[in-house]
Amino acid sequence: MSAQKPIVVVGSINTDLVAVAERIPAVGETVFGNDFQIHPGGKGANQAVAVARLGYPVEMIGRLGDDVFGVQLRQHLESAGVGTKGVATSQGSSGVAVIVVSSKGENSIVVTPGANSKVTPQDLDANIQTLRRAGVVLAQLEIPLETVEYLATICARENIELILDPAPARDLPASIFKHIAWFTPNQTEAAFFIGDEHAHFNRRLSEQMAEEILRLGCNGVVLKMGSDGVYLATASGLSKFVPAFSVKAIDTTAAGDGFNGGFATGLMLGKSPVESAIFAAAVAGISVTRVGAQPSMPTMAEVSAFIESESARAAHR
Repeated sequence: MSAQKPIVVVGSINTDLVAVAERIPAVGETVFGNDFQIHPGGKGANQAVAVARLGYPVEMIGRLGDDVFGVQLRQHLESAGVGTKGVATSQGSSGVAVIVVSSKGENSIVVTPGANSKVTPQDLDANIQTLRRAGVVLAQLEIPLETVEYLATICARENIELILDPAPARDLPASIFKHIAWFTPNQTEAAFFIGDEHAHFNRRLSEQMAEEILRLGCNGVVLKMGSDGVYLATASGLSKFVPAFSVKAIDTTAAGDGFNGGFATGLMLGKSPVESAIFAAAVAGISVTRVGAQPSMPTMAEVSAFIESESARAAHR
């Protein structure tokens, strides 16, 4: 696959400190955990590893601290097959996420940015040749907003598709939307961007939400609804609901990141947006049956076998 244009991910790289408990504690409450694990994470790194695990070339642009976590995180990215020439090292701590996972697979997360907060527009200029070689660029909102804005202008100038995962949700300048090829919020994030954070979700409302987001100016929307599937809509008229695969979830951490990595990979492999969403739903579906963020990402062989198995099962219903 060396002749293929790589996917370039610009974003966060974290260490995930994961505590597993029967339930997520309420404010001021202490609960006993039954497991503790340390995993590499960060939305940017998760998406990069998701792509690499699928066997597609991927480059990462971001920052690590000069601590032991930084050394370990770089080694893990490289061992997963992610190119790290664009990953710089800053003085201070690397990014850390503290995650509590319930027995139902639900999670609650606190992210401390560390070196991720030092990813600047200058880092993008320093890696402009990497960006120019990209077939598609993936970004999130765990790095400074000014850097994401600058990235959007570069992608527009260089005619590179930008897939923006608006997580965590925050106010965005109106001008950025016209540079976004695919905007991929989950339900909570979508509600934030349409200004109705108390919206109750159903399929009809999801269609309305996608239409409202399209009016912000982006070319396409992929509304991620977890076990309820995804809804795709584009400015050119595409409108399609893609159901989720039925699986028993044990940890939903990074399912959305797995979806984004799978969606970008599908597009780069020549799949249509709908086919790419189905492929990405399989990636996410497998990931939630495993513990951890990056460790849960499946290989291409696993995804292909999963889709074939699910298709055969559906045919016999």
